[in-house]
Amino acid sequence: MAFEAGNGGPDNVVLTGFMGTGKTTVGRILAEQLGYEFVDTDEMIESRAGPVAKIFEEFGEEHFRELERSVAAEFTGRTGLVISTGGRMMLDQACVACLEPGAFVVCLTAGVETIIERIGETANRPLLASSGSSRPQDLMHKLLAERAEAYGRYTPVDTEGRSPQQVAAEIVSLLEH
Repeated sequence: MAFEAGNGGPDNVVLTGFMGTGKTTVGRILAEQLGYEFVDTDEMIESRAGPVAKIFEEFGEEHFRELERSVAAEFTGRTGLVISTGGRMMLDQACVACLEPGAFVVCLTAGVETIIERIGETANRPLLASSGSSRPQDLMHKLLAERAEAYGRYTPVDTEGRSPQQVAAEIVSLLEH
């Protein structure tokens, strides 16, 4: 089934949520089902500036956030996209101003234990690795609590115990209604 951006379908579908909730995996499937182009903001940043972990290490988190804002600005006025965002991107008002208008924004969710199972070693997740915590789940609980209100602005879709195909099917169903 193909949707037409702006003609009964949303201009774009934006996937937000915490790391490890399936934004990239679900986004690829969803884009194919909708006939939209898939883009992953972290992949775009990495293709231009190198691995996220290295950006955090060499230039700091604020530099990475500036790169996110720059990428978000590139989507202004574009349609027919499924956009997988970094976990904090839709908490930044500059990014929201670029990505939210005309879009259907979905917040993918999962429990902390499921997220840990999915992401495995935290060394490739700069936000967790830089915390110095030997218990990443403690930091995850803290970050999820801090982000709860902002994530709560968007349509939630739980990914817990579900395949990416099932999650994508739910999003398509939400779009149809």
